[in-house]
Amino acid sequence: MNDIGHASPPSRRKLLALSGAWLVAGGLLGGCSPKAPTFQSTDITGAAFAQDLKLTDHTGQVRTMADFRGKAVVVFFGFTQCPDVCPTSMTTLAEVKRLMADQGQKLQVLFITVDPERDTLPLLKEYMTNFDPTFLALRPEPAELKAVADSFKIYYRKAEGSTPASYTMDHSAGKYVFDPEGRVRLFSSYGTEPGVIAQDILTLLNSMEG
Repeated sequence: MNDIGHASPPSRRKLLALSGAWLVAGGLLGGCSPKAPTFQSTDITGAAFAQDLKLTDHTGQVRTMADFRGKAVVVFFGFTQCPDVCPTSMTTLAEVKRLMADQGQKLQVLFITVDPERDTLPLLKEYMTNFDPTFLALRPEPAELKAVADSFKIYYRKAEGSTPASYTMDHSAGKYVFDPEGRVRLFSSYGTEPGVIAQDILTLLNSMEG
């Protein structure tokens, strides 16, 4: 006699077919997961740099990283009397912005001086105009410099010159790239081509918008 109130158990063939369908569906769903972006610069996502950055820019305005939300931010340490590394790096960043075309408006470059004794705000302002009017220079007070440098794990050292005022500054020459949410993501070493940096920043921006 058939037990009308209960359905008969599925056959082994049906169970195998159902299992296969679930595996296919799972594979399709897994394929929908966003792919992690690939960069040519060094990916340092997860580092905790500049969390408490608070410095005066060359216009006299106090800045924090929160001021630049929505933009990719490149941070470079240098000084205005630097003979080659600094102007070369800043020229590179001006070219990066140009290569980004319309997306260049989503780029903010910050130049942090390691020579606050000589780099006054007017001098920093004049220096920035040599590269791009949107670039900002930040000046820590001499007593703040070590803490700022430590927060980025950068190196700097005063190298004495022939006179007290003719010293130079040895310093790290890499660039740090922050995403539009204020998190450090990439490190670009000195000498990296503008096209490489521009492409990495565009990749970063696109990954945040996806």
